[in-house]
Amino acid sequence: MSQPPTAVFTTRAAAEGSADDAAALREISLAAFPTPQEAGIVEALRADPAAWIDGLCLLAETPDGTPVGYALLTRCHVDGHPALALAPCAVLPAYQRTGAGSAAIRAALAAARSQGEKLVLVLGHPDYYPRFGFVPASRFGVRAPIEVPDEAMMALTLDAHAGPVPSGVIQYPPAFGI
Repeated sequence: MSQPPTAVFTTRAAAEGSADDAAALREISLAAFPTPQEAGIVEALRADPAAWIDGLCLLAETPDGTPVGYALLTRCHVDGHPALALAPCAVLPAYQRTGAGSAAIRAALAAARSQGEKLVLVLGHPDYYPRFGFVPASRFGVRAPIEVPDEAMMALTLDAHAGPVPSGVIQYPPAFGI
């Protein structure tokens, strides 16, 4: 199958309690990852009221409204202070490298900023996430609860006027298993 050309994607928040959106998230996760583990993580996060924040799961859609990717931000903590974890993010294989993932991530970060969130953390590819403003979390004294390469654990402050970023170890929701 040839890849579709780079397109302009619309984004929207996944509807709370929508069976269609839950199915789309599962379908995208199952297609994008080699195992069903991430699909299970998304479902567990959706079921966890301490982790799930309405409006912070953003779907990227084609012009006809077909969901092809998503970015999910959920509640985590750094030394007891609230922060957000960006994970998982996924795009259907046929739409990877077309801008769908970037559209979902940019929309999720904008939604978090508009909700007054201050800090987003991501464990990911150090060549990808800096385009959104992420820098090594170690610059803020933030550490993952497991051993990871310094350049892969990244942070983004959403409000430059929010004061100092909390430092310490990230406490992820139970769904992540760490």
